[in-house]
Formats: sequence, C-alpha cells, structure tokens
Amino acid sequence: MPHIALDENLPGIRGLFAYRPETAAALGQLAEVLLRGPSSLSVGERELIGAVVSRGNDCTYCSRSHAAVAAEALEGGMPVVEAAWKDIDGAPVSAKMKALLHIALAVREGGKSVGEDLIAAARAEEATDLEIHDTVLIAAAFCMFNRYVDGLGTIASDDPDAYQDAGARLLAGGYTRL
Repeated sequence: MPHIALDENLPGIRGLFAYRPETAAALGQLAEVLLRGPSSLSVGERELIGAVVSRGNDCTYCSRSHAAVAAEALEGGMPVVEAAWKDIDGAPVSAKMKALLHIALAVREGGKSVGEDLIAAARAEEATDLEIHDTVLIAAAFCMFNRYVDGLGTIASDDPDAYQDAGARLLAGGYTRL
C-alpha cells in the first residue's frame, strides 16, 4: 500500500511521476539518455543491467518492468534475463556483458565495491571506458529509482505477465512519455 496518495491505476514509478510531474520530467529524461541514448551497448543490454540491479535490490516493479523491456529487446527473450538473475556467469550473454553486470552488482552494494579487479576484467573483455562509465551510472540510477519506488510503497503486481505490455510500450516509446 502506498505511503502517500497515489493513483491506484498507475503502478510503480508511473504513479510517482503522475504525483510529481516536476521531478518526473528530469527522471524520465535521465532514464531516456541512459537506456535509449547513443551507446555501443544495445538497449537490451542496458535494460538488462537495470533489471539485474533492480532484482538485486528486490524491487519488484523495476525488476519486472525492465526485465520485460530487456526480454523484448534481447535475442533469447526472458530466458536470458532469468538466467542473468540466477547466475551472471552462466547467462547466455557476451563475456563483456558478464563483466559489466558484475560491475553493476558491485555498484548496487556500494560505489566503493567497484574495485580495480572488476574494471580490469571488463577491460580484458574489451569494454570501453564509456561502457564502464554508463554501466556504473545505470546501476547507480537504478538504485535510486528502486529506492524511490519501494520507499514510497508503490503498487507492484506479483504477476510477471502484468509487465509484458509495459515492456513493449517502453521499448517502443521510451521514458520521456511515461
């Protein structure tokens, strides 16, 4: 149950964005740049970072909604996301993506948890400085989004199927029109 008066028909961050459009514009733009802006990482890979971090933070709404977007964008769909949730090293993603996901989970624990060993492992898999930067920023932003969504007790369905339409909508329309 939400801790503040939110529209019952708008789950997760959508309800918060409707409640405070002044902050929604900036947060939506941040998500748009991080997840849709120019990058050598695909939309699916960036969404996977968000989904994995959100799952690690136990944020139902964010993990499931971004998993749905990643599943729409990644070859292999939801099984790829679920494999990454379960075991990054066993997931059917590139070695570079595995290294970046390890960095993302370290950010989730705390910024100082990102050590030279993780950076060296990513560089060994040919991750660029920009990809490392963006992975850290995506992970940090998702920690904020997860705490925002869960800190105000927003509505989140436990039914994974409830997020499929949102995944397709977000993939097609992006984050500035939530």
